[in-house]
Amino acid sequence: MRKKTSQYFREYKWSNIFAMIRNNRSDPEICTDDFKNKLVVITGATSGIGYVTAQKFASKGANLLCINRNPEKSENLRREIESKYGVTCDYRIADLSDLKDIFTVSDELLQLDAPIDVLIHNAGVYLTKRELTADGLEKVFVVHYLSSFIMNYLLMDKLKAQEKARIIMVGSEGHRFAIWGLRLDDLNWEKRRYSGLKSYGSAKIAQLLSMIVFDEHFKSTGVTINTMHPGAVKTETGQENGPVYRWFKRNFFDKTLKSPDISAEALYYLGVSDELDGVSGKFFNLTTREEPAPPALDKEVAHELWDKTLKICGLK
Repeated sequence: MRKKTSQYFREYKWSNIFAMIRNNRSDPEICTDDFKNKLVVITGATSGIGYVTAQKFASKGANLLCINRNPEKSENLRREIESKYGVTCDYRIADLSDLKDIFTVSDELLQLDAPIDVLIHNAGVYLTKRELTADGLEKVFVVHYLSSFIMNYLLMDKLKAQEKARIIMVGSEGHRFAIWGLRLDDLNWEKRRYSGLKSYGSAKIAQLLSMIVFDEHFKSTGVTINTMHPGAVKTETGQENGPVYRWFKRNFFDKTLKSPDISAEALYYLGVSDELDGVSGKFFNLTTREEPAPPALDKEVAHELWDKTLKICGLK
């Protein structure tokens, strides 16, 4: 750990921090192309970034398959999208903090006859206190990292066989909160004090590290995988926390945030634009390519995490 801290300290560059600050003020590139009769899978589509992204893709003619937790909101979304845009908006119900649900919905995606043109991992959670799932795993780690890992891993053969697909993981500049990287010996936060920012940052670092290895598996197959920071936008994330946190978020933090429309535009661009053909394994701040923090670029840790994750998920 001390060796890695020293390594990362040497690799940090002020120029990357300044680039992030500059990019945070930039608007996303806009793609005006249609996406008719393509299939887009989105997790967490009933509110926030997922909701406006679903609207954006549907407005361009894409059919949707949304993976949501709430049946009533899912049905309302289906009716709204289909009546408004004349496309198909199917859905599956899954709690992406539950490994059984993640495996079940991944298998359902695997059984689809239609190709998945774009897969967007959007579902997220922010917790100020450590919560364990029914599987005994730290919840933020499962929702942000394990759910996308399992889905990508199980869909690899299907996506490769299609010879063309784009995976986009909604990441975050918040990966920089885990300044000295991932604690592979404590992924479940049992050996140190829990922090909402640090657990969120660690999960986002894990997501970026998994991208390195998935990109190696998808090399020359026509499948690409990228991660994007969706901007500082107003969403419903954090509603699981206590009243003090929600009051602070509503009265202070939310007032400084932008509309999630910019996130939807960025996701559409990354999912559809010809300019992204063949671009894979990259991190974007909206649509601007950016270098993530050094711990998110560590290939040695990426492969160690890959092996650990396969064991945690029972895939090895």
